[in-house]
Amino acid sequence: MFIIFAPNQILQTYKKFDDFPMETLSKIWYFNQPVKSKQREVGLLIEHRIRYGLSGNCFDLALWLLDEFSKNKIHAYPVANDLFTTDAHVAVVVLDEDGFRYLCDLGDQWIQPILIDSIHPSYSEDAFSNFFPAAKVQVKRMEKRLRVYYHRSNGKFSTQNYDLTPISMEVFLKGAEFSQQHISRKPLFEKRIPYKEETAHWEFYNWKSFLSTSEGLMNEKKRNNTKEWAEVIARIANADINFIDQALEMYKRSY
Repeated sequence: MFIIFAPNQILQTYKKFDDFPMETLSKIWYFNQPVKSKQREVGLLIEHRIRYGLSGNCFDLALWLLDEFSKNKIHAYPVANDLFTTDAHVAVVVLDEDGFRYLCDLGDQWIQPILIDSIHPSYSEDAFSNFFPAAKVQVKRMEKRLRVYYHRSNGKFSTQNYDLTPISMEVFLKGAEFSQQHISRKPLFEKRIPYKEETAHWEFYNWKSFLSTSEGLMNEKKRNNTKEWAEVIARIANADINFIDQALEMYKRSY
């Protein structure tokens, strides 16, 4: 059995997002803008990325990725778990020229898409590296659902579930609007970053930050205020420090 990677056309599209973080800083900022709809269209996502250096949450990233696949005439559709709840998570399933499916999850910062079609001759439920930062992953199909197991270096593992039923764009956009209208109390920023010979996962969550690597979890020192956190995040993201500080202040003032 060998690992089957996504075809080059799919990989090339997906890898346009290699430097994109998943974050809720732009979410709270746009929530506080005087506009009715809180889900940004792709054109506005692009404009804000150019201006501020960030990208958005899992709904923003899925919408943007779907648009890129469409431009390249690659068939893809959104999938979700717990849609229309505050725990909602969305990703994208993309099909190759033979109709085999691959999971693309920028919201969870996957390094590359992974084969999920159990009828493919190379489909495997073994644990593989090089698909997710600092963890081996297993994908297990259960009829119309998928469960992913993340195996980490310290022996711990976590899971993520997906309902693989295709979602219409109308339902997806309604779910996205629901999500953007609900703000968590805890700011979140995640990004894939190079570390030695691997791709690691840097995360800022609830005013703490840490780096996940194959060597283990590395907790970082706490910062004293939003400006110090903004300096760290801006350096990691190569983004606008003032915009980040403004978004973090919104979290502080609101909660």
